[in-house]
Amino acid sequence: MQGVNYASASAGILEETGRNLELYNLGLRKFFIAGIGPLGCIPNQLATNSAPPGTCASFPNDLAVMFNTQLRSLVDQLHTNYSDAVFTYGNTYGAVSDILNNPNSYGFTVTDRGCCGIGRNKGQITCLPFAVPCVNRDQHVFWDAFHPTQAVNRILAEKTYNGPPSDCYPMNVKQLAEL
Repeated sequence: MQGVNYASASAGILEETGRNLELYNLGLRKFFIAGIGPLGCIPNQLATNSAPPGTCASFPNDLAVMFNTQLRSLVDQLHTNYSDAVFTYGNTYGAVSDILNNPNSYGFTVTDRGCCGIGRNKGQITCLPFAVPCVNRDQHVFWDAFHPTQAVNRILAEKTYNGPPSDCYPMNVKQLAEL
C-alpha cells in the first residue's frame, strides 16, 4: 500500500509513510517515528569529507535537517488526518547533537572516531570480523564508521522515553504508552 504524499518522495518519506499506514490499517494506533541523526558527524563522513577537527561535514547534516523538518511536519499532518491515532517524532538529530556538543556531561571523551574501524577517524572501513575494538568503548560516541555505541543508544532511549517535547514530539514514549 502506498500512503498519501504527505511529504517529499525525494526525501524518502513517502515509502515509509505507506508502510506505517499499512500498520494503521491493521489496527495500530500508536506510532513512534524516529528522525535521523547528524550524519555529517559520523566517522565515515568525517573521513570521507575531510572535515576539520572538531567540526562535522555540513552537507550531510544539511540533508538530515531537511529530512527531519519534513518528517516532523508529517507527524502533524498524520495527527490531522488520522485523529484516532497518535504519532510521536523522536528528535535523534537534536539528542545526538547535544551529546556531541556536551560530551563530558554524558561521560564521553571520544566524539570523532569509531571504537572499531580502519582509516581516518576509524571511519573508512567499518569494524571487520576479528578486529580488536577499543577498550574504552563507553567513552566513545561511535562504535564504528556509522553507528553509535551502546552507551549512546542508552541515552537516546532515555531521552525518547522520558524526554521533553524537544527530544520527543508531541509527547515522549512513556506518555504515549500511558494513553
